[in-house]
Amino acid sequence: MITSISIFLLFALLPSLPQTSSEKPNIILILADDLGWSDIGSYGSEVETPNLDWLAENGIRFTQMYNTAKCNTSRAALITGLYAQQVGYEATYLQPLKNGITIGELLQSAGYRTLWAGKHHGFDHPMDRGFDRYFGLMEGASNHFNPGPRRENEPQPAQKRPDRPFYEDRKLYQPFGPPKDYYSTDYFTKYALQWLEEYKEEDKPFFLYLSYTAPHDPLMAWPEDIEKYKGKYSEGYEVVRQKRFEKQKKLGLIDEKYILSDATHVPWQSLSDSLKKVEELKMEVYAAMIDRMDQKIGEIIQKLRVLDKLENTVFLFLSDNGASAEVVNIPGDGKIGTVGHWTSLGQDWANVGNTPLRFYKNYSFEGGIKTPFIISWPKGLGHQNQLNHFPAHLIDILPTLAELAGAEYPMEFKGNPILPTEGQSLVPAIMNENSLREKPLFWEWSVGKAVRKGDWKLVSHGKDAPWELYNLRQDPTETENRIPDNPELAHELAGLFLSWKEKVSK
Repeated sequence: MITSISIFLLFALLPSLPQTSSEKPNIILILADDLGWSDIGSYGSEVETPNLDWLAENGIRFTQMYNTAKCNTSRAALITGLYAQQVGYEATYLQPLKNGITIGELLQSAGYRTLWAGKHHGFDHPMDRGFDRYFGLMEGASNHFNPGPRRENEPQPAQKRPDRPFYEDRKLYQPFGPPKDYYSTDYFTKYALQWLEEYKEEDKPFFLYLSYTAPHDPLMAWPEDIEKYKGKYSEGYEVVRQKRFEKQKKLGLIDEKYILSDATHVPWQSLSDSLKKVEELKMEVYAAMIDRMDQKIGEIIQKLRVLDKLENTVFLFLSDNGASAEVVNIPGDGKIGTVGHWTSLGQDWANVGNTPLRFYKNYSFEGGIKTPFIISWPKGLGHQNQLNHFPAHLIDILPTLAELAGAEYPMEFKGNPILPTEGQSLVPAIMNENSLREKPLFWEWSVGKAVRKGDWKLVSHGKDAPWELYNLRQDPTETENRIPDNPELAHELAGLFLSWKEKVSK
């Protein structure tokens, strides 16, 4: 529970934030790519993530934070506070965002220096939508070591295309020919650190959006990071998944209501010895990618500590969808984890990544749409190590940051009317775990769809698939379809979904 001291701090700080820029908190929003719900230490993983675990120990972990099951739709919802369907991103990102403003634009209006390093997966240039600086990839996945042409004395880089657009502020690199020491996670962090140094004397707070492409495929990592996980996955899917499940219980993240959902991975013992070695290596590389991301987050934390800005910096960490079962087949040199070979995690390890939930990325079941979510603010929240069970969504991030920053959401922007945010500030939920969600939540991506109202969730996957109904308080891993004994409730929720779809399609 939040202590009375913490509540006093929040109430005391929040009203004072708009008074002067120096009193407002700095904000760092960190987004991982294709990270599963159980893939970091404080959510049950064996992967070493001491820096994220430190943020969790000095902050709050949400147990019911939702994304949209897909990269570009999640990113659109995150930066606008609107559903992807409302900003034109329900199916593609190849057009400008419409109907809203971005977090960058909102926080700029409140006096923030706005910085963005990493993946965009959108159409608008960030510097045209409220960001002062930008370095990163404007599209989806790319080779982590070399997204451009082959470099001398190296294999041909495994890639979907060699001309992925990268920007350094407004300078376009297409293709991007990176230096020899390039690794996506390292360089996104490098630019972030450079900006923190460059603007360290400014009398204004900063907002840093650090959007990593790890651990999205292709699975690639530095050899020294892979070496740390040699042999750690030799026991196979079942054992690793069960160990994560037991650790989640010990952490208090889940309780006795959680049942380990039916496995979708193949039996480990059914694999040949050679295939086991391949599967082990895939997971070792995947773990190494998460480990490296955590190392770089640690460098950001240390930089702020040196600059004496750590205490008044709000950290938020989450993922754009669940672990991915998608498999990309691109010919390569056969050396998994290196620049010359594109490897995907695959369904079996993705099932482990989302322990104990059902399914994975692209599904509107819990394994596809639940993300770890950590929020930490030493000065404003104190040292909590708290769990919060409020059902939250990416659309809540913008109104939450607006409240923390003392920013007023406008009725129009640059002379054009905009939609009111669909999300709600999470500050009241942070202060009271029993807060009720004001409005239902909705999902629709590809052939998946869902609606959640209170503890009840109606969900479907497949073009003509029937609805399924679950009570998430009693059955958080969606094991018992309750439609037979609740047909009227299912009908009501289906009606809510259809009304929402009609509303956001206008």
